[in-house]
Amino acid sequence: MRPPVRVGVFGLLGSGNLGNDGSLEAVLGYLRAEHPEASVDALCGGPEVVTARYGIPATRLHWYRGEYRTASRAGAIAGKGLGKLVDVVRTAAWVRRHDVVIVPGMGVLEATLPLRPWGFPYSLFLLCASGRLFGTKVALVGVGAGPVGNRLTRGLVRRSARLAAYRSYRDAQSRDALREMGVDTARDEVYPDLAFALPTPRAGAPSSPPGPVCVGVMDFHGGDDDRARAGEIHRRYLDGTTRFVRTLVEDGRPVRLLTGDECDRSVVAAILEAVDSPLVTAAEATSLADLMKETAAADTVVATRYHNLVCALKAGTPTLALSYAAKSDALMDRMGLAAYCHPAREVDADRLLEQFRALEKRSAELRRTLAERNAVAARQLQDQFTALTAALFPTTDRAQARTRQETP
Repeated sequence: MRPPVRVGVFGLLGSGNLGNDGSLEAVLGYLRAEHPEASVDALCGGPEVVTARYGIPATRLHWYRGEYRTASRAGAIAGKGLGKLVDVVRTAAWVRRHDVVIVPGMGVLEATLPLRPWGFPYSLFLLCASGRLFGTKVALVGVGAGPVGNRLTRGLVRRSARLAAYRSYRDAQSRDALREMGVDTARDEVYPDLAFALPTPRAGAPSSPPGPVCVGVMDFHGGDDDRARAGEIHRRYLDGTTRFVRTLVEDGRPVRLLTGDECDRSVVAAILEAVDSPLVTAAEATSLADLMKETAAADTVVATRYHNLVCALKAGTPTLALSYAAKSDALMDRMGLAAYCHPAREVDADRLLEQFRALEKRSAELRRTLAERNAVAARQLQDQFTALTAALFPTTDRAQARTRQETP
């Protein structure tokens, strides 16, 4: 009898980003349904959270615990430097123990938010290089990619992608971005974001008179190439979003503020202080399932973070995107709402309100459109998982699984 396939999952998981954890949850659901014999563990940012929430063993991604804190003192700088060397050995040893390693979704090949080459891009390169060295299949599943300005970061992204045994993307422009970096993407496929594979909550009936609005906020300071004007971008985003929320409240609309990462709480606090109304409340979501329930209960959603948008669209709620990257525009286009995007870098509260009112006028029509697009996404993700099984798991394991299913 063959031993169980050893599967590792890798990424900034359990670190407070709900979108990353939702992608992990979708892949774990696939593994438990299609490969229940597999032994699964994680190398991740928040191992305690991953183990407690998902019931799998987990190891800390970085040896140096202060990896994502700014190093200003000599001791911290030395610790980070030593950690980079230690992580070479730690990552290689972890990869060697596995038959397959899956990087579940996430924007691991993009720089739409501030990013240092010796942070996650370096960790991903160590993973993919170790996989090639030890014959472990590394799969980048439903990942996001985009143009990368920093030369060193771009080099690490390109090499990581080339070393992976399997690649698929959450939108066509991610595949195009890698092709433009010199990666052969001829055999790579595009599928909907992995979060569309999660269970869908029951949608609430639209209110009459108009009811609650979910506003998903983000601690947004621009992308990797916007560091010089990050403060200005953040102020404009916060001011415009606050004005929009205040106008909704003046119209008597209840507003529910959503986040997608721990760092977004500061933006929620700023809006609550500025608007100071009982009509504005903050959700305490700890998973994408929680976010979907919040958005399903709303009449309309206006959101910034990519996975806030995914949750709202999957819940079938008419949604307006405060778009900070091309991936948001691509997602809205895929779901039939391309006309309802507004730039997060230049939030104009008056224009945003016009788009919001236009969206609400088409609410019934857009709910039907979303239902149709979600059905298509579900079928496409089943194709994704079928392709993943064919690429990563031995034929004998698939045959054993079929035998178990056919045995009365």
